[in-house]
Amino acid sequence: MTNARDAFIGAMRQVAATVTVVTTDGPAGRAGATVSAFTSLSADPPLVLVCLKADSTIARAVASNGVFCVNILPEDADHLAQRFAGMFDADMPDRFEGVEISDTEYGPLLPRATAFSCALTDRHVHGSHAICIGDVTGISDAGEKPLTYMSGSYHIVRPKSPV
Repeated sequence: MTNARDAFIGAMRQVAATVTVVTTDGPAGRAGATVSAFTSLSADPPLVLVCLKADSTIARAVASNGVFCVNILPEDADHLAQRFAGMFDADMPDRFEGVEISDTEYGPLLPRATAFSCALTDRHVHGSHAICIGDVTGISDAGEKPLTYMSGSYHIVRPKSPV
């Protein structure tokens, strides 16, 4: 018999999500993590929402720094998604090492990523995650097609052919 948690996880695996890396920098230090829970919240004023595991390094750093940057990875950047998901932390504890970043006061911008620089305006912990709302203070539109994740693997977005 499948329990409710397993059923929820199984159903959520069918939801395609844009792969983002949330970064931050400030008094609490620089941090970055791969995140799939990202969405626009409002256009007037421009606000975004990200969900971060509440007890994670990135969640603590964003809360302390009060700023973050959401980097939407280009479709060929699955290596960056894996790196910032912590897959190589044992061999490379500095996730930014060797990555050509652009430093900003909100957090590093990753190469060829469309990025939203944000000031943290609100944070709520619900269940296992912190819901972080950011006032968008800057946008870097790289014009790249995004990397997506669904059912345990990375995907690329292609338009559906007209019927």
